[in-house]
Amino acid sequence: MTLITENQILTYLNMIWPAKILSLLLIAICLSVVPKQSFAADKPLTGREIVERCGVKYGGDDQRSQFEVLLRDQQGNEKRSVYLRLWKDYKGVNNIVDKMLLFTEYPPDAQGAAFMRATYTPDLKKAADQWIYLPVLRKIRRVTIRDQGDSFLNSELTYADITPRAIDEDTHKLLDMREMGGMQFYVVESIPKESRPLYSKRVQWFEKTPNWDDCAKVRIDYYDLKGGLLKEQFIKWQRVDDAWIWDRVLVRNVETLHASVFLITDAKINTGITDDIFTERTLRMGPNAIPKLNKKPDTKD
Repeated sequence: MTLITENQILTYLNMIWPAKILSLLLIAICLSVVPKQSFAADKPLTGREIVERCGVKYGGDDQRSQFEVLLRDQQGNEKRSVYLRLWKDYKGVNNIVDKMLLFTEYPPDAQGAAFMRATYTPDLKKAADQWIYLPVLRKIRRVTIRDQGDSFLNSELTYADITPRAIDEDTHKLLDMREMGGMQFYVVESIPKESRPLYSKRVQWFEKTPNWDDCAKVRIDYYDLKGGLLKEQFIKWQRVDDAWIWDRVLVRNVETLHASVFLITDAKINTGITDDIFTERTLRMGPNAIPKLNKKPDTKD
């Protein structure tokens, strides 16, 4: 298997990542040639305990942000899309996990397009509901997810990747601890329990911090059903009040050498998003249909 090299991604990453974070990412990307270093934990820990403490973060009761997606193929061709993102946590009430709206702001020829998604608790055994509005057709279409492995917004993340997994859906094992750039990480292997999983396993990296409240997932390695490394996801978080929100995320497919970058800016939490905005009327009308939604700054090309 051919892995993407440092030189191939250095220029691209340098445009979107601060130097300190970029340095750590490059170290992590080249970790396959660095011997593992194991460290004794302060006290015995299990993989499940680490995932419980570090893998579930408060994201606010609702969020409003600008959501940017950058797609890059092996030839270096790039595509950029920018959305106004509205999200609400339903905390499992009526078997609803969360709902999300995306309004396209860039590119200009896609303005007016909108996307709505509702996800449900695992016990309901129901796929997410999705709708898309295309202004050219002036129609709302319901989008059926035939496969949870389908791409989300044409990126390297799938619908399954952006859907929260209950901790009991996987068996978690603490593999070891690793140190890079003066930082320590818990490395946890998570093997799905379902009979027909999308991945054979995910290996999750959690930054070890003095306070459990600051411990967070910073990397996920996804392995295909044959046990080979498929893609890597690197996560940088931002804190908005007491909420944890993605800041920048890089996903690299080591087979196709395609990369996706997600950036969230102008994030606000607990803005009072109400249930009645998640409707077909809002999809058609856009943000103007939402009361008290302040106008966002113009998007720069």
